[in-house]
Amino acid sequence: MSKIVYVVPGIMNQAEMDRRGKLLQEWAFPGVETAITGVTEGPASVESMYEEYLSIPATAAKIYQLEQEGYDAAIVGCAGDPGLDGLREITTKMLVVGPGQTSMQVAAMLGNRFSVLTVTSSTVASCYELAHQAGVAAKLASVEPLEIPVLELSRDRETTIAKIVSIGRAAVKEARADVLVLGCMTMGFLDVAEEIQEKLGVPVVNPSKVGLKVAEALVGSGLKHSKQAFMLPPKLASGKVRSLAELYIKAE
Repeated sequence: MSKIVYVVPGIMNQAEMDRRGKLLQEWAFPGVETAITGVTEGPASVESMYEEYLSIPATAAKIYQLEQEGYDAAIVGCAGDPGLDGLREITTKMLVVGPGQTSMQVAAMLGNRFSVLTVTSSTVASCYELAHQAGVAAKLASVEPLEIPVLELSRDRETTIAKIVSIGRAAVKEARADVLVLGCMTMGFLDVAEEIQEKLGVPVVNPSKVGLKVAEALVGSGLKHSKQAFMLPPKLASGKVRSLAELYIKAE
């Protein structure tokens, strides 16, 4: 049995953690054990690069710990993939999946041009940068903000769905997108991609589900990120420090 853990890179209430954990297990293939965990410090949501950076140290410490606990893969619980390259550096046996990168790459396989539906205008630029990092910038038709903050997406589910459909329809018509990507994990955990897909007639990529499915496929194929691309920090590799915590020092 493979073990995959979803790591929330910020503060989330237990009821929502439990709801997401149940969905992950429902989505998982038989023989895959899923878990969900969070951190004890970090932003309440990620709607800027600064909040991404705030989320990285605690998430890195948690992922480093989870590898020691024997998980096969970890999914970064934010579609901005905060710290993905560094998280891959500090893990040697455990796959780390960035759902933002993964969703864009899957969208690029499914059509000629894709649009990302993100939360607010403050995240538009980082979506374009992520597409470049993922190697699919040439297929990115547009990034369209809903202008609904992360923490408000679930408050009025029907209003949020209507906005996603409206913005998505415009992206298909005006930007000529033939695939849509939900650019937020909270949006993904509304579990509405199939419903929107039916309304708009184009594939809609849910980063929450696709992140899990790609993790399952890679683990099942015996694959993980390359340590030639994401080398262990030299101080750890040489044994000069024995743990991630020792890389961080404070002035006396």
